[in-house]
Amino acid sequence: MKLNEIKDNDGAAKTAKRVGRGIGSGKGKTGGRGVKGQKSREGVAIKGFEGGQMPLHRRLPKRGFNNIFAKSYNVTSLGRVQQAIDAGKLDKKETVTVEALVAAGVVRRAKDGVRLLADGELKDKVTFEIAGASKAAIAAVEKAGGKVTVIVPETSKDAAKDAE
Repeated sequence: MKLNEIKDNDGAAKTAKRVGRGIGSGKGKTGGRGVKGQKSREGVAIKGFEGGQMPLHRRLPKRGFNNIFAKSYNVTSLGRVQQAIDAGKLDKKETVTVEALVAAGVVRRAKDGVRLLADGELKDKVTFEIAGASKAAIAAVEKAGGKVTVIVPETSKDAAKDAE
């Protein structure tokens, strides 16, 4: 293949409709916009406007609650941790922390901490020090001879108290 032979697949890109090129073209004069009115003019953005009537998105009641203090945890499974141990990315003798999981590539980023779920099987005796774990995950780790310590992630308010 040469550079001059490269082309898009058929139908990958639609050609733009050329409007307003004379009455005989069929898309001339008004260019498919109809006659007069606000929408025939340039620079019109009236997506939620209903002619002065209260728009639907304002007529409907607000529902729910968004907790701005909620923690966002990254989750991983026992099976994924076992894969990392088998691959030699995690040391089973060391305590498995958030930093170790990120360094091993088990989770991409720490967020507000890592939560362990019981998906998969853990064969090795491992000690975890993480932000959270399901009951089934804790039971599976203890069955394998390991231990799970749930640590509370430090908030900025806690850090301010420690600084005093």
